[in-house]
Amino acid sequence: MRSLTPVVLLLGGLFHLTLAQQPPYYMHRCQRDDPEVNECLRYAGNKLTQHLREGGIPEIGITDVEPVVVDEISIALGSGPDGYRASFKNIEAFGVSNLTFVNIRSDIDTLQFQMTLEIPRIKAKAQYKSSGVLLLLQASGSGEYWGEYEGVKAKVYMKTSPYQGDDGFTYLNVDQAKMDFSVKDIKMGVENISNSNAILHAAMNLFINTNAQELLKEMKPQLRTKLTEHLHNFMQVLFDRIPLEYWLE
Repeated sequence: MRSLTPVVLLLGGLFHLTLAQQPPYYMHRCQRDDPEVNECLRYAGNKLTQHLREGGIPEIGITDVEPVVVDEISIALGSGPDGYRASFKNIEAFGVSNLTFVNIRSDIDTLQFQMTLEIPRIKAKAQYKSSGVLLLLQASGSGEYWGEYEGVKAKVYMKTSPYQGDDGFTYLNVDQAKMDFSVKDIKMGVENISNSNAILHAAMNLFINTNAQELLKEMKPQLRTKLTEHLHNFMQVLFDRIPLEYWLE
Protein backbone atom coordinates (compact mmCIF):
# COMPACT_ATOMS: atom_id res chain seq x y z
CA MET A 1 0.00 0.00 0.00
CA ARG A 2 2.86 2.38 0.81
CA SER A 3 4.23 1.91 -2.70
CA LEU A 4 0.96 3.18 -4.11
CA THR A 5 1.08 6.48 -2.21
CA PRO A 6 3.42 8.32 -4.63
CA VAL A 7 1.32 7.11 -7.55
CA VAL A 8 -1.90 8.38 -5.95
CA LEU A 9 -0.30 11.76 -5.23
CA LEU A 10 1.01 11.97 -8.78
CA LEU A 11 -2.40 11.13 -10.24
CA GLY A 12 -4.04 13.67 -7.95
CA GLY A 13 -1.58 16.33 -9.07
CA LEU A 14 -2.14 15.49 -12.73
CA PHE A 15 -5.92 15.62 -12.16
CA HIS A 16 -5.72 19.12 -10.72
CA LEU A 17 -3.34 20.19 -13.48
CA THR A 18 -5.79 18.91 -16.08
CA LEU A 19 -8.63 20.81 -14.42
CA ALA A 20 -6.55 23.98 -14.34
CA GLN A 21 -5.71 23.55 -18.04
CA GLN A 22 -9.33 23.05 -19.04
CA PRO A 23 -11.76 25.63 -17.61
CA PRO A 24 -15.38 24.45 -17.52
CA TYR A 25 -17.84 25.39 -20.25
CA TYR A 26 -19.19 28.38 -18.30
CA MET A 27 -15.78 30.03 -17.88
CA HIS A 28 -13.41 31.95 -20.14
CA ARG A 29 -9.89 32.27 -18.77
CA CYS A 30 -7.82 35.42 -19.27
CA GLN A 31 -4.09 36.04 -19.32
CA ARG A 32 -2.78 38.19 -16.50
CA ASP A 33 -0.26 39.99 -18.71
CA ASP A 34 -2.64 40.51 -21.63
CA PRO A 35 -2.80 44.24 -22.48
CA GLU A 36 -6.52 43.68 -23.14
CA VAL A 37 -7.13 41.77 -19.90
CA ASN A 38 -9.99 44.09 -18.91
CA GLU A 39 -11.83 43.41 -22.17
CA CYS A 40 -11.20 39.69 -21.66
CA LEU A 41 -12.62 39.85 -18.12
CA ARG A 42 -15.67 41.69 -19.45
CA TYR A 43 -16.23 38.90 -21.97
CA ALA A 44 -15.72 36.26 -19.27
CA GLY A 45 -18.16 38.00 -16.94
CA ASN A 46 -20.85 38.14 -19.61
CA LYS A 47 -20.31 34.49 -20.52
CA LEU A 48 -20.67 33.41 -16.90
CA THR A 49 -23.73 35.62 -16.42
CA GLN A 50 -25.38 34.14 -19.49
CA HIS A 51 -25.09 30.62 -18.06
CA LEU A 52 -26.33 31.77 -14.65
CA ARG A 53 -29.40 33.37 -16.17
CA GLU A 54 -30.15 30.42 -18.48
CA GLY A 55 -30.89 27.92 -15.75
CA GLY A 56 -27.93 28.37 -13.46
CA ILE A 57 -24.82 26.20 -13.14
CA PRO A 58 -25.71 22.96 -11.30
CA GLU A 59 -22.04 21.91 -11.19
CA ILE A 60 -21.33 24.60 -8.61
CA GLY A 61 -24.69 24.35 -6.87
CA ILE A 62 -26.31 27.48 -8.32
CA THR A 63 -29.60 26.83 -10.09
CA ASP A 64 -31.81 29.81 -9.15
CA VAL A 65 -30.51 33.36 -9.35
CA GLU A 66 -33.88 35.10 -9.33
CA PRO A 67 -35.72 36.70 -7.80
CA VAL A 68 -33.35 38.90 -5.84
CA VAL A 69 -35.01 39.28 -2.44
CA VAL A 70 -34.74 42.29 -0.12
CA ASP A 71 -36.34 41.83 3.28
CA GLU A 72 -37.50 45.39 4.01
CA ILE A 73 -36.95 49.07 3.30
CA SER A 74 -38.88 52.14 4.43
CA ILE A 75 -39.41 55.79 3.51
CA ALA A 76 -40.54 58.87 5.43
CA LEU A 77 -42.04 61.99 3.84
CA GLY A 78 -42.71 64.97 6.04
CA SER A 79 -42.41 65.29 9.79
CA GLY A 80 -44.76 65.34 12.73
CA PRO A 81 -47.54 62.93 13.67
CA ASP A 82 -49.17 63.19 10.22
CA GLY A 83 -45.96 62.64 8.23
CA TYR A 84 -46.29 59.92 5.61
CA ARG A 85 -44.47 56.66 6.40
CA ALA A 86 -44.31 53.54 4.28
CA SER A 87 -42.52 50.23 4.63
CA PHE A 88 -41.97 47.65 1.89
CA LYS A 89 -41.44 44.02 2.88
CA ASN A 90 -40.52 40.85 1.04
CA ILE A 91 -39.36 42.74 -2.03
CA GLU A 92 -38.79 40.45 -5.00
CA ALA A 93 -36.90 41.79 -8.02
CA PHE A 94 -36.89 40.06 -11.41
CA GLY A 95 -34.64 40.83 -14.37
CA VAL A 96 -31.42 41.52 -12.45
CA SER A 97 -29.70 38.51 -14.04
CA ASN A 98 -30.22 40.07 -17.46
CA LEU A 99 -27.26 42.31 -16.74
CA THR A 100 -24.41 43.12 -19.09
CA PHE A 101 -20.87 44.04 -18.12
CA VAL A 102 -20.12 47.10 -20.25
CA ASN A 103 -16.77 47.97 -18.70
CA ILE A 104 -14.26 46.44 -16.29
CA ARG A 105 -11.14 48.01 -14.85
CA SER A 106 -8.84 45.79 -12.87
CA ASP A 107 -5.65 45.80 -10.86
CA ILE A 108 -4.57 42.19 -11.20
CA ASP A 109 -1.67 42.52 -8.74
CA THR A 110 -3.95 43.67 -5.92
CA LEU A 111 -7.07 41.83 -7.18
CA GLN A 112 -9.25 44.94 -7.22
CA PHE A 113 -12.02 45.40 -9.77
CA GLN A 114 -14.30 48.23 -10.90
CA MET A 115 -17.27 47.22 -13.05
CA THR A 116 -19.99 49.07 -14.90
CA LEU A 117 -23.21 47.12 -15.42
CA GLU A 118 -26.39 47.76 -17.37
CA ILE A 119 -29.77 46.10 -16.85
CA PRO A 120 -32.57 46.83 -19.36
CA ARG A 121 -35.48 46.37 -16.96
CA ILE A 122 -36.15 45.24 -13.40
CA LYS A 123 -39.64 44.39 -12.20
CA ALA A 124 -40.32 44.38 -8.47
CA LYS A 125 -43.19 43.51 -6.20
CA ALA A 126 -43.61 43.80 -2.44
CA GLN A 127 -46.06 44.03 0.42
CA TYR A 128 -46.35 47.55 1.75
CA LYS A 129 -47.85 49.28 4.76
CA SER A 130 -48.31 53.03 5.15
CA SER A 131 -49.54 55.61 7.61
CA GLY A 132 -49.99 59.38 7.72
CA VAL A 133 -51.34 61.99 5.35
CA LEU A 134 -50.60 62.07 1.62
CA LEU A 135 -52.01 64.79 -0.66
CA LEU A 136 -54.28 65.96 2.17
CA LEU A 137 -55.78 62.47 2.41
CA GLN A 138 -55.37 59.97 5.20
CA ALA A 139 -53.18 57.32 3.57
CA SER A 140 -52.94 54.67 6.26
CA GLY A 141 -53.34 51.13 4.99
CA SER A 142 -51.56 48.18 3.45
CA GLY A 143 -51.49 46.42 0.12
CA GLU A 144 -49.31 45.34 -2.78
CA TYR A 145 -46.58 47.42 -4.39
CA TRP A 146 -45.22 46.99 -7.92
CA GLY A 147 -42.45 48.77 -9.75
CA GLU A 148 -40.82 48.74 -13.17
CA TYR A 149 -37.33 50.20 -13.43
CA GLU A 150 -35.90 50.72 -16.91
CA GLY A 151 -32.41 51.72 -17.96
CA VAL A 152 -30.65 50.62 -14.76
CA LYS A 153 -26.94 51.37 -14.56
CA ALA A 154 -24.71 50.27 -11.71
CA LYS A 155 -21.09 50.80 -10.76
CA VAL A 156 -19.49 48.13 -8.58
CA TYR A 157 -16.15 48.07 -6.78
CA MET A 158 -14.67 44.94 -5.24
CA LYS A 159 -11.48 44.33 -3.34
CA THR A 160 -10.50 40.68 -3.00
CA SER A 161 -7.70 38.59 -1.55
CA PRO A 162 -6.54 35.04 -2.38
CA TYR A 163 -6.68 31.98 -0.16
CA GLN A 164 -5.60 28.40 -0.71
CA GLY A 165 -8.31 25.78 -0.96
CA ASP A 166 -8.05 22.23 0.33
CA ASP A 167 -7.94 21.06 -3.29
CA GLY A 168 -4.76 23.00 -4.00
CA PHE A 169 -6.46 25.70 -6.05
CA THR A 170 -6.53 29.41 -5.27
CA TYR A 171 -9.82 31.07 -4.38
CA LEU A 172 -10.84 34.65 -3.68
CA ASN A 173 -12.31 36.24 -0.59
CA VAL A 174 -14.42 39.37 -1.05
CA ASP A 175 -12.89 41.82 1.41
CA GLN A 176 -14.89 44.85 0.36
CA ALA A 177 -17.77 45.60 -2.00
CA LYS A 178 -19.37 48.91 -2.92
CA MET A 179 -22.01 49.84 -5.44
CA ASP A 180 -24.16 52.70 -6.68
CA PHE A 181 -26.91 52.77 -9.27
CA SER A 182 -29.21 54.97 -11.27
CA VAL A 183 -32.53 54.37 -13.04
CA LYS A 184 -33.62 56.19 -16.19
CA ASP A 185 -37.37 55.56 -16.09
CA ILE A 186 -39.61 54.37 -13.25
CA LYS A 187 -43.21 53.27 -13.04
CA MET A 188 -44.71 52.41 -9.65
CA GLY A 189 -48.08 51.63 -8.22
CA VAL A 190 -50.04 50.12 -5.35
CA GLU A 191 -52.94 47.69 -5.50
CA ASN A 192 -55.41 45.95 -3.24
CA ILE A 193 -55.15 48.68 -0.60
CA SER A 194 -56.92 47.93 2.64
CA ASN A 195 -59.08 50.64 4.25
CA SER A 196 -59.15 52.71 1.06
CA ASN A 197 -61.48 53.95 -1.64
CA ALA A 198 -61.13 54.66 -5.33
CA ILE A 199 -60.19 58.30 -4.72
CA LEU A 200 -57.38 57.45 -2.34
CA HIS A 201 -56.15 54.67 -4.61
CA ALA A 202 -56.00 57.00 -7.62
CA ALA A 203 -54.39 59.79 -5.60
CA MET A 204 -51.67 57.52 -4.23
CA ASN A 205 -50.78 56.11 -7.65
CA LEU A 206 -50.74 59.60 -9.17
CA PHE A 207 -48.43 60.83 -6.41
CA ILE A 208 -46.16 57.78 -6.65
CA ASN A 209 -45.66 58.04 -10.42
CA THR A 210 -45.34 61.83 -10.44
CA ASN A 211 -42.64 61.65 -7.77
CA ALA A 212 -41.05 58.30 -8.69
CA GLN A 213 -37.46 59.56 -8.82
CA GLU A 214 -37.84 61.39 -5.51
CA LEU A 215 -39.29 58.27 -3.89
CA LEU A 216 -36.39 56.21 -5.26
CA LYS A 217 -34.03 58.81 -3.81
CA GLU A 218 -35.62 58.24 -0.39
CA MET A 219 -35.36 54.46 -0.78
CA LYS A 220 -31.86 54.47 -2.24
CA PRO A 221 -29.64 54.53 0.87
CA GLN A 222 -31.34 51.47 2.37
CA LEU A 223 -31.75 49.77 -0.99
CA ARG A 224 -28.10 50.31 -1.87
CA THR A 225 -27.01 48.81 1.45
CA LYS A 226 -29.24 45.77 0.99
CA LEU A 227 -28.17 45.22 -2.62
CA THR A 228 -24.49 45.59 -1.73
CA GLU A 229 -24.91 42.89 0.92
CA HIS A 230 -26.61 40.66 -1.64
CA LEU A 231 -23.86 41.32 -4.18
CA HIS A 232 -21.14 40.63 -1.61
CA ASN A 233 -22.72 37.33 -0.57
CA PHE A 234 -23.42 36.16 -4.12
CA MET A 235 -19.93 36.98 -5.37
CA GLN A 236 -18.45 35.20 -2.37
CA VAL A 237 -20.41 32.07 -3.29
CA LEU A 238 -19.05 32.27 -6.85
CA PHE A 239 -15.47 32.87 -5.73
CA ASP A 240 -15.67 30.03 -3.18
CA ARG A 241 -16.72 27.60 -5.93
CA ILE A 242 -14.74 28.80 -8.95
CA PRO A 243 -10.93 28.75 -8.59
CA LEU A 244 -8.94 31.81 -9.56
CA GLU A 245 -7.07 29.57 -12.00
CA TYR A 246 -10.30 29.45 -14.06
CA TRP A 247 -10.45 33.24 -14.19
CA LEU A 248 -6.80 34.09 -14.72
CA GLU A 249 -3.50 32.43 -15.58
